[in-house]
Amino acid sequence: MASVKELRVRIKSVGSIKQITRAMEMVATTKLRRFQDRAVASRPYAREIAGLVGRLAAVLGDDVAERPLFRAGAGKRPLVLLVTSDRGLCGAYNANMFRALERWVAENPEERAPDRAAADVKPAFFVYGRKGAQYLKKRGYDVHRFLVDPPLEGTDYRAATLTARMLQQEFLSGAWSEVIVFFSAFESMAKYVPTIAPFLPIRAESLAAAGGEVAEKDKDILLEPDAGTIFDKLVPRFLETRVYNALLEALTSEYASRRFAMKNATDAANDMQRALKGVYNRKRQENITKDLLDIVGGAEAVK
Repeated sequence: MASVKELRVRIKSVGSIKQITRAMEMVATTKLRRFQDRAVASRPYAREIAGLVGRLAAVLGDDVAERPLFRAGAGKRPLVLLVTSDRGLCGAYNANMFRALERWVAENPEERAPDRAAADVKPAFFVYGRKGAQYLKKRGYDVHRFLVDPPLEGTDYRAATLTARMLQQEFLSGAWSEVIVFFSAFESMAKYVPTIAPFLPIRAESLAAAGGEVAEKDKDILLEPDAGTIFDKLVPRFLETRVYNALLEALTSEYASRRFAMKNATDAANDMQRALKGVYNRKRQENITKDLLDIVGGAEAVK
């Protein structure tokens, strides 16, 4: 059994760790509120622009399928935008993402190109977050681009716009079969789900579902300059919004997971400190009792 001095040092060490985890929990809570507010505020705009693009797609009809962003890519390999965290200490956030990613990679190559080797259809990655880049490089994946400026926590709509444009250029180059966004969708404080969202080519049927049925009166509306031109201007904004929402959802999920992990760590430190104090008090009482017995025994011997 540890001595009283060793127990005192351990109690102090656990107390120091508890102060750190409590401070990290408070920081994560503050940032979680900020990113959650931004994510929630962006959702109505995302729904409206998706609905508007969907209604315009319904007006244009079959002409939509002829546009480059709506046609299947010429390449054999998919390109994935993977959003992870820059730092650790966020519970199972990254582990859940990587587990879902490995499951998706294992399930899909044979379906895409059953007559080709798995290496020929292995996806390439655009990566947000150092944890994701480290994981992919360690396992031999093709990290096509590691996005570090601005860092994920400092991302804004401008950064999402640049990322969306890069993804569009890569797809239009003909090097890829499709572009997929892989992020963690924030559903609640305790639920954040790894999500695989097709990005390019844009599915006309998904736009039709977002736009709903077009009323007869809406078909007769005059658009200036014309529906096709407006549609072509809105589609890039629609894609930028999707990237921006994915980044915000991922950030919110990361800080929700970190807050939960730090709270659990603080509670565990409290329990450990309480248990150590119990052992310390018993050990100290044993030493005091032993000293008293020695004194009493010495007094009796003197008599």
